[in-house]
Amino acid sequence: MRANLFSLQKTSKDMEVTQNRLSTGLKVNTALDDPLNFFAAQEHRTRASDLASRKDGMSEAIQTIKAANNGIEGITNLIAQAKSLAQSALSASTTDAAIFMTQFNEVLSQIDTVAADSGYKGVNLLQSGELTVQFAPSSDASTLNVSGFGDTSATFGLTSGLTASDWSSATNIDTAIAGLETATDTLRVNAKTLSSNLSIITAREDFTSKMINSLEDGAAKLTEADMNEEGANMLMLQTRQALGTTSLSLASQAAQSVLRLFLLSLIELDLIPQREGDYSPSPHKKT
Repeated sequence: MRANLFSLQKTSKDMEVTQNRLSTGLKVNTALDDPLNFFAAQEHRTRASDLASRKDGMSEAIQTIKAANNGIEGITNLIAQAKSLAQSALSASTTDAAIFMTQFNEVLSQIDTVAADSGYKGVNLLQSGELTVQFAPSSDASTLNVSGFGDTSATFGLTSGLTASDWSSATNIDTAIAGLETATDTLRVNAKTLSSNLSIITAREDFTSKMINSLEDGAAKLTEADMNEEGANMLMLQTRQALGTTSLSLASQAAQSVLRLFLLSLIELDLIPQREGDYSPSPHKKT
């Protein structure tokens, strides 16, 4: 009976462990379960968390570059519009040329406005802003510095506030058109620089996502329980518990049977008084 009781106690303890694994999905919940796997998984998860914070910074950097690129596209369209006005002024009358010049000045002022509105979270790469992107949690070398540029009408050498006399000759208008073409070339170079930086950050962001998944998968494999295996263990333990309970009951019944036989023997020997109805004397017994 003592052996059966110890076996039931062990089975009950094993069932508690298995039930905890089934409810949490983890075979290693604390350092007591498996110190090596527990702390290794904890280190993986900590690094994954650090990388996730860096990934958020990369996402913000991508948006900053996209905002600057949107500004470049807007300025490029405005320059094309200004060029069209200047070309129209070449073949226009003096009065019409003055109207085109006024519109030209307005377009140039809008270039400055678009450049000023192209910032993201306080960083404007079209107004000489600086952007530093960190890729690793604790490595100063794993960074990318993106330098901004001043894409305004003054940066391109475009002069606003023109008067009618400024466009009184075709030469002056041709000079303005040449300046616009130079500005367009500069914008294209700036756009390529932004595109290159954007590709680098996007590649590092994708790499970081894969690293985070690898670390989390590694931590899971060290600590997660096999639900099929734990389910089978629970079924086996429940069966073992039922068998142990039955065995304990049978052992108890056997002990009671021995006690009953012992009492009957004592009655046969008249060593204990017989209760009425408990026992009928043997016909061979002497009175």
